[in-house]
Amino acid sequence: MSQFHQSDPRILGRRTLEGSFRHLVARLGPGMSVLDAGCGTGSITAGMARRVGATGRVKGIDRDAALIAIARRDHREQANLSFDPCDISEANFESEFDVVSAARTLQWIGDPPAALANMVKAAKPGGLIAVLDYDHTTSLWIPAPPRSFQSFYHAFLDWRSANGWDNRIAVHLRDLFESAGLENVEVLDSDEVYSDAGSEIWLKVIESLGPALRQGGFNFDPAVEVEYSRWLAEGFEGQVLSMKTAFGTKPKPLAPRYR
Repeated sequence: MSQFHQSDPRILGRRTLEGSFRHLVARLGPGMSVLDAGCGTGSITAGMARRVGATGRVKGIDRDAALIAIARRDHREQANLSFDPCDISEANFESEFDVVSAARTLQWIGDPPAALANMVKAAKPGGLIAVLDYDHTTSLWIPAPPRSFQSFYHAFLDWRSANGWDNRIAVHLRDLFESAGLENVEVLDSDEVYSDAGSEIWLKVIESLGPALRQGGFNFDPAVEVEYSRWLAEGFEGQVLSMKTAFGTKPKPLAPRYR
């Protein structure tokens, strides 16, 4: 049984559709209906609502009720946008949305095929499924970060694996989509590249996830926050988080053949 993961709203709230799910932008248009699975605080979801306009509608779902409360508070003025507490692994939407998306969500789910099956079920025939996620094993820091951070990152990967979460989910998206019966499958490189202190996001990860790692027995150097902060200020040049975006289309039923 996978452990429930609680994401840090400070990390989620800084994201945007254009900056954090860029390959989806051009595939959204006025009047579309969208389901965003694992919406978090709704920062990306709100961008979707702006893209589909007043004639469209967007629903964000997340299994963390606290994040849904933040999303409802922060985006209450967008009339075409709603949020509900719901786990995509247990959702029961059926042929309702033109687009069903999940950004950085499958990485936290122990059974990605089941979650993807529910995403496909929620899409209309001919609808688009869009997933963005990480390959955590090929992230790159330039130059190499302090050993204390490397210790933390290895503990992070081991902790994830112990919970049944796929550290290379991005690499497996094509197989997942094809196994789900999706058509026109396309997988695009979508790396996040930081050339400034955007890499400070890992300080928040250390703060928010560090206790869970230690509680699970995944120990790391306690000097990591101090040493990583110093490295950011004095040695950091760049960071690349390896990501991929997968698109696929839900098949339309075959037209009946008459004789």
